[in-house]
Amino acid sequence: MNLFSEIRALVIEALDAMAAAGELPAGLDTANVTVEPPRDAAHGDMATNAAMVLAKPAGAKPRDIAEALAPRLAADPRIETAEVAGPGFLNLRLSPVVWQGVVGAVLSEGTGFGRSTMGQGQKVNVEYVSANPTGPLHVGHTRGAVFGDALASLLDFSGHDVTREYYINDGGAQVDVLARSVYLRYLEAHGQEVEFADGTYPGDYLIAVGEALKAKVGDAYVGKGEQFWLAEVREFATEQMMDLIREDLAMLGVKMDVFFSEKSLYGTGRIEAALEALEQKGLIYEGVLEPPKGKTPEDWEPREQTLFRSTDHGDDVDRPVKKSDGAWTYFAPDIAYHYDKITRGFDQLIDVFGADHGGYVKRMKAAVSALSDGKVPLDIKLTQLVKLFKNGEPYKMSKRAGTFITLRDVVDEVGPDVTRFVMLTRKNDAPLDFDFDKVLEQSRENPVFYVQYAHARVNSVLRKAAEAGIDAGDDALRGADLSGLDHPAELALAKKLAEWPRLVEIAARTHEPHRVAFYLYELAGDFHALWNRGNDETSLRFLQEGDADTTRTKIALARATTIVISAGLGILGVTPAEEM
Repeated sequence: MNLFSEIRALVIEALDAMAAAGELPAGLDTANVTVEPPRDAAHGDMATNAAMVLAKPAGAKPRDIAEALAPRLAADPRIETAEVAGPGFLNLRLSPVVWQGVVGAVLSEGTGFGRSTMGQGQKVNVEYVSANPTGPLHVGHTRGAVFGDALASLLDFSGHDVTREYYINDGGAQVDVLARSVYLRYLEAHGQEVEFADGTYPGDYLIAVGEALKAKVGDAYVGKGEQFWLAEVREFATEQMMDLIREDLAMLGVKMDVFFSEKSLYGTGRIEAALEALEQKGLIYEGVLEPPKGKTPEDWEPREQTLFRSTDHGDDVDRPVKKSDGAWTYFAPDIAYHYDKITRGFDQLIDVFGADHGGYVKRMKAAVSALSDGKVPLDIKLTQLVKLFKNGEPYKMSKRAGTFITLRDVVDEVGPDVTRFVMLTRKNDAPLDFDFDKVLEQSRENPVFYVQYAHARVNSVLRKAAEAGIDAGDDALRGADLSGLDHPAELALAKKLAEWPRLVEIAARTHEPHRVAFYLYELAGDFHALWNRGNDETSLRFLQEGDADTTRTKIALARATTIVISAGLGILGVTPAEEM
């Protein structure tokens, strides 16, 4: 049930009737007609821009269209009033029975309430985290992991066929550095004194990897040149790091469908095939790039390279794919990887990158546009930095990683549920302050607590009802008389529940899962407001002493609230609190 879609359909039906009656021209485009909550709740329950949108193509004044449309809408039993406002907006007030019906729909549909077919089964690939396999995940990766995972769940909830994917950057020079760093820990495990040169990874997390390598090969590599051990240690170390990363992700409740190895693109002809596809489109050529901005001619050595004509697909400059010495650039395997995604039949691609990859956005979009002939959209979402605080000061934690704070440090401190929710309390491209004191305090200022407390409060009501011998199970609640939900505070909560399906579609369409967290906070606020009013007005209390039927009516609204909270938390990957 999506009440806003239903009322929009009513508006379109009325407009069609007006056209049939000659009150409007036939064939008007109604695609931009919306029905949404008004900015000011005092104006009504819903507002439509129909008259404003259609005035120009209809050659009529917006207010004239609105005044003709209003009585047609008011004739529907769901609409109590349809009032024209300003130059031609139309404000609607709905009958209480409509909002009571929303509560019934939530109870009937359960956590499926709000699920949408909007995605129409479109295949979407969401690539996220994709950290270099050179160490444990840090706090920046944590934000990308939570955002990507919640976005994937949101798209699934809205009817898309989603694949969660991790791109393992195991084909570049950084894995050679990892291998050399592990080799030093391996020598250390044999009792040797070692020194970590600049550019190596000194984190303690590699101690166990060095010891594991010793357990596997003994002293076979001791004193040997790297030509004897580099390839084998590189593979061993990468596997060890990916096992560590999988454990990190599991701590956060993230499970990938696909782990794709960059290394699999090399020596297999897959990079060549992707570039051949571009060359056949006339997009590969030999040329010399202009010097980068900020470089003086003395600093610049013009060299002929193999270039991708990315400016034909919206990029600022053409991009090299092969260096003058014949080696691939970093961009070449990325092109091949996205070509592989396209050939796997995805209808849409989403990449979640850290903010430091902002310079990669245009070139990657250009490559996908060129490879798919513009048929497969690529949305790249950048996640901004996370700053950690404790006691009002920047918080430094474990030095286990050497130079950064790990995902495990954060999850060990506050748990996966708090970590995930807090990471979604800001839009992905806005910086995030993660205050360890605030995220654990029990107050309205802590959105995690505020939402979870609403869920736990309802469960406490259900337990008390059972203790009083009142059947408040879901079957009983579905049979409750909801006409008793007529107080403005009760209807306000029901109206907020009605917004959930619309919110899901908007969040899915814009790829913004933080909207779910914001909505849950607002829903919890409406619930707590109703609860608090019950302290003064006994008729609003969920437990009505000596009146089982009225109690069931009141609890039906509370239970519907927890169903929507559970669905929303499920998208965010957070477990609802049973008690607090």
